[in-house]
Amino acid sequence: MKAARYYDRGDIRIEDIPEPTVRPGTVGIDVAYCGICGTDLHEYLDGPIFVPPAGHPHPVSGESAPVTLGHEMSGVVYAVGDGVEDLKPGDRVVVEPYILRPDVDTGVDNPTYHLSPDMNFIGLGGSGGGLAEKIAVERRWVHPVGDVPLDQAALIEPLSVGYHAFQRSGAKSGDFALVGGAGPIGLLTCAVLKAMGVEVAVTELSPLRRQKALETEVADHVIDPAVTDVAEEVRRLTDGKGADVAFEATSVNVVLDTLLDAVRPGSVVTVISIWGNPASVDMQKLVLKEIDLRGTIAYVNSHPQTIKLVQEGRIDLAPFITKTINLDDLVSEGFETLIHHNETAVKILVEPRT
Repeated sequence: MKAARYYDRGDIRIEDIPEPTVRPGTVGIDVAYCGICGTDLHEYLDGPIFVPPAGHPHPVSGESAPVTLGHEMSGVVYAVGDGVEDLKPGDRVVVEPYILRPDVDTGVDNPTYHLSPDMNFIGLGGSGGGLAEKIAVERRWVHPVGDVPLDQAALIEPLSVGYHAFQRSGAKSGDFALVGGAGPIGLLTCAVLKAMGVEVAVTELSPLRRQKALETEVADHVIDPAVTDVAEEVRRLTDGKGADVAFEATSVNVVLDTLLDAVRPGSVVTVISIWGNPASVDMQKLVLKEIDLRGTIAYVNSHPQTIKLVQEGRIDLAPFITKTINLDDLVSEGFETLIHHNETAVKILVEPRT
């Protein structure tokens, strides 16, 4: 089968590799769509980061570069291994793409399995990937999506990032939230907040991304920080109080500074983005306003609730799909677009089987 293989920084190759083996306790999936994530771009430009470098295998997957990429995937079950009785061929599914130690409790009562030692992701740390025609995954990480269209289902994984960030923030219906950045994760976080009854403002420099926030109706207020004082505008919109919660989705220090200015005393600022360099924090603002600054990574038991939001029609993922490409065009039409013209695209999907 064809697969996108990561060898090293700037070196991704489309190759023929053996199809995966469906072992006991696993599910074989024909991949329908796989999204290109910002993490994939970081690996291409600056990696290896999550990818284990050649000769240094991951302690759980046992793999090192080259590995198959892709962790935002949807597909159709084609086979189930012995012991899997609640899924069958033909079921439409998505993958929660974790690689964890075998002894980690991944049950619904463990809210920290995603923080366990040696955590990595399928499609980065080994164990196959969604940028291939097929994948075999442990049953624990496979989630049925029912009648959700498979192209939209490929966005369940990044949407789950936004859902977990919402949970981490403690936001509730009736709150006012400020989201810093209208890239893919920022927009999808806005979508979750709106679905949960939160009033949403987003600040974004790019005119195209501001327009996307308006078109998708995931934000009640869209602010251009080049012409508007964001903190002042948020206070105007909240009768002088400031935002109840804020979400940083850019890894840009000035955005974090703006959020600290714009939130009310006793509020929460949640950092979603992955930072490649250390940030500075105005600790006096943090202290004098008693702001809670929280980090959030990926998701934990978030997929079922996130899928339900989509199935109930509370979130429409179709407008966030910018275009669909073939696996052979992954770098030229996918990575290059997202690196050099990222404001023109929200989510580019790959169809590995075409």
